[in-house]
Amino acid sequence: MAEKKIGEVVKFFSKPSVAAVKVVEGELVVGDSIKFSGHTTDFIDVIKSMEVENKSVQKAVAGDFIGVKVSDRVRPGDEVFKIIPD
Repeated sequence: MAEKKIGEVVKFFSKPSVAAVKVVEGELVVGDSIKFSGHTTDFIDVIKSMEVENKSVQKAVAGDFIGVKVSDRVRPGDEVFKIIPD
């Protein structure tokens, strides 16, 4: 499985367990697998839903700031990779 850097975590909201991610390259769609990687972060999640400016969207492109529900804690500066199936 290949990984491609797609963005980085800008902020983490612990109560709803949501990561604010800046997409810097490529695009993400609901259903994609993403990997969070950082100093103490290393896990993979599947995007079940994402939001741009509090509106649910199916697709995000470079330049978007998205909110994604995550299964574990992430930290600002953690890198986000899109998992590309072989």
